[in-house]
Amino acid sequence: MLDTHSKTDLLQGAIVVGDDIRLEGEGRMTHVNPATGREQADFPQASARDVDDAVVAARAAQPVWAGLPAARRQEILRNLSRLMVEQADEFATINALETGTPYAGFRSMIVNRFPAWFDYYAGWIEKLHGDTIDLDPGRAFLFTTKEPVGVVAKILTWNGPLNNIYMAVAPALAAGCAVVIKPPELAPFGAIRFGKLCREAGFPAGTVSVLPGGAATGDALTRHPGIDKISFTGGPATARIIGANTAQTITPLVLELGGKSAHIVFPDADLDSVVAQQTAFCRLAGQVCTSPTRLLVHDEIYDETVARVKAAYEAITVGDPFDPNVIMGPVISEGARDRILGMIDRALADGATLATGGGRLGGDLADGFFVPPTLLTNAAHDSEISQEEVFGPVVTISRFSTAEEAIAIANDSQFGLAGFVHTRDINKALWAASKLDAGTIGINGGASPASYAAPFGGVRNSGYGREGGREGIEEFLRVKTINVALS
Repeated sequence: MLDTHSKTDLLQGAIVVGDDIRLEGEGRMTHVNPATGREQADFPQASARDVDDAVVAARAAQPVWAGLPAARRQEILRNLSRLMVEQADEFATINALETGTPYAGFRSMIVNRFPAWFDYYAGWIEKLHGDTIDLDPGRAFLFTTKEPVGVVAKILTWNGPLNNIYMAVAPALAAGCAVVIKPPELAPFGAIRFGKLCREAGFPAGTVSVLPGGAATGDALTRHPGIDKISFTGGPATARIIGANTAQTITPLVLELGGKSAHIVFPDADLDSVVAQQTAFCRLAGQVCTSPTRLLVHDEIYDETVARVKAAYEAITVGDPFDPNVIMGPVISEGARDRILGMIDRALADGATLATGGGRLGGDLADGFFVPPTLLTNAAHDSEISQEEVFGPVVTISRFSTAEEAIAIANDSQFGLAGFVHTRDINKALWAASKLDAGTIGINGGASPASYAAPFGGVRNSGYGREGGREGIEEFLRVKTINVALS
């Protein structure tokens, strides 16, 4: 059994939702370390009253925050970015304990990505302005202003709660909004620590609140009439529940949901790059919404690609997230592990072939929630494993003969978050990108999301709205038209 117990003191501590507001709570929830299968900490579940207190505090704080000079708001956002980097070791440790993500890779993300997103959106603060509309010069002065939408609820996902924060909370704060954050019950501690850091950075009391808890907490938050917009990252099933709740208050949503991304590999592809892209998502145990989990390979290079991906997956070191030699940790929970293994078993029963992986890992990893990198061949395109999001380190690989066939297979999905193409022919690559029905396309190793400066989001069951770029901050702005009659 792995031993990470000595680090768990980082997970405990008082939870603050506003300035001096303490959680009343509705009992406590227990967290299990996915690498060991052992309980390691508990935390309070925010009550409906706690939600109301946080929203009231946010509504009072929002005009104070938005009314600060632009330079001061920029300074506070950059203070927060600096503090995150200074405490990167602590945040990476917390994340490894609560999600099982390898420490080293996540620490690098905190140091490099967090400042990039916060600094980028801090730069937008002084550039947010409306337009003049010159329809009737001399008789009317018509112009627009851009204002913050108000109080934003951000519901985080467990596979990357701090990633969610820099992608959605940073632009909401830059837009002048106050934010109430509901962390995932499977990984609450990083967001809780982030909330405390916001106070150190200089945000007015109530501007950022963190409300840990389960479904009841989320239900109270998404039904609350004091919330002006909700940003949710997670699965379609939960999104439908949130949509039903917000129908009563007509609260707008930003939804970043699941994916079942296709990766089309043409005969002239650089297979080293293909293999690198197929192994990169294993760093989060395949728990990545944009994962290229449907690998579509041309007949001419199919056998070679299978052999190379198989060898790469078998070379991935799985184990203790604090071991610097480990590439992949566990999946998030026992339920997730059993669900993933069940999908693999059903795929095999439906006629798929196991090239590598599958099954539980034993030895020192037996008590944790580990699933090895798994490659399946011969899975039918309409089967569960090809159509449903696995959210684990599982990839199907299939043949195609023509480009049109590849596009048809790729678009045969309820999801549309990302797509990937490998070919040295740029004309073919751009043609394929134009035909793929997805929000972001990566070509020849291009990642998704592409950059803090580029919009990211999906279509169909992958959600709507965008994170990143100018579009990301405009999600949290509303336009007001002012029409002045001139005498």
